[in-house]
Amino acid sequence: MSEQFDAVDIIRIKRDRGTLSPAQIDWTIDAYTRGAIADEQMAALNMAILLNGMDRTEISRWTAAMIASGERMNFSSLGKPTSDKHSTGGVGDKITLPLAPLVAVFGVAVPQLSGRGLGHTGGTLDKLESIPGWRAQLSNDEMMAQLADVGAVICAAGAGLAPADKKLYALRDVTGTVEAIPLIASSIMSKKIAEGTGSLVLDVKVGSGAFMKDQTQARELAETMVALGTDAGVKTVALLTNMSTPLGLTAGNAIEVEESVEVLAGGGPQDVVELTVRLAEEMLAAAGVNDADPARALRDGRAMDVWNRMIEAQGGDPRAALPVAKESETVYAPADGVLVELDALAVGVAAWRLGAGRARKEDAVQAGAGVRLHAKPGASVRAGEPLMTLLTDTPEKFDRAREALEAAVVIAPEGSRPAQELIIDRIA
Repeated sequence: MSEQFDAVDIIRIKRDRGTLSPAQIDWTIDAYTRGAIADEQMAALNMAILLNGMDRTEISRWTAAMIASGERMNFSSLGKPTSDKHSTGGVGDKITLPLAPLVAVFGVAVPQLSGRGLGHTGGTLDKLESIPGWRAQLSNDEMMAQLADVGAVICAAGAGLAPADKKLYALRDVTGTVEAIPLIASSIMSKKIAEGTGSLVLDVKVGSGAFMKDQTQARELAETMVALGTDAGVKTVALLTNMSTPLGLTAGNAIEVEESVEVLAGGGPQDVVELTVRLAEEMLAAAGVNDADPARALRDGRAMDVWNRMIEAQGGDPRAALPVAKESETVYAPADGVLVELDALAVGVAAWRLGAGRARKEDAVQAGAGVRLHAKPGASVRAGEPLMTLLTDTPEKFDRAREALEAAVVIAPEGSRPAQELIIDRIA
């Protein structure tokens, strides 16, 4: 077919800090998806966007064009409100696991399309696949049936949702353009809007273990995504949350499932419970449910009941023993005092090196590998006490994991107490 525009002209406009028209954006995404724009041309355009940015109208149109590249899901036949949560990824971030069944307790359907881990941030599907029998791939019909029956589903996104994003994401990964805020925002929001959810709560992480290390950038990303959702008619709210230290006491796959089940049983680490409850309150309010008490539903077992049904519906056995790593090694406190810092990135890299994560999309992960923490910032520790346990099936990985942790821990004299708010701000 004869092309409506020329890729080089489009690149020049963004290179020279110009604004792309809606027609130019529509053509660009369509032409790239069908192969009429070459990877090297799209790479150049991505770099121009990274360096020069896009305005709100451009980002909104870019997102809409990505949605239009594939199918859109529609949950209106369910007859109940839908709400979803997206986290920008962190270390020990297992919140989706207790959150989806918790929100479903109150009659709100949660279609949680999740991904796999890459690098130091764990993937929700990898965690759940440590449950014997559980499967991530569901057809649209299976997903709809489970939402109608159980109220919550956590599964892999189908290939039909925003196929332009899949192609663009792989290119950004290998061309140093992952950090471009217009491209991050449109990547996340094109999938979430195409998914058809009525409301969306974003958990935008900030800190060493997060994708955004800097609060100003994290805020800009959150504001951009909230604007995109709002423009598309999806009720969207974002929380900025702290990812300078890992969430909970585990970073891995099976051990994070174990911790999530503790939370569903009314226990678990206080920070995981706090963030799960707060996100549940936001999701329920966005879906129009204002008289719910999610904290109580964790304590009284209602959320656990939905969890068990959700896991069983996807072939899993919620009562089966989870995989356990064959080897373990303990890291001890080097001095007496207060643990004031436990770097999330270092713990995430250690868990990844132990086998809990992957360097390339095709790598396998170890279900039992990871890091179990015995103390969090603010705790008093004594020299020689266990600080963390490293877990893996391949003991030759311990050395590199320990290397990652060399500067992870800061212990200060008694009387030092770090003040770190878990929830930094709310953006709506």
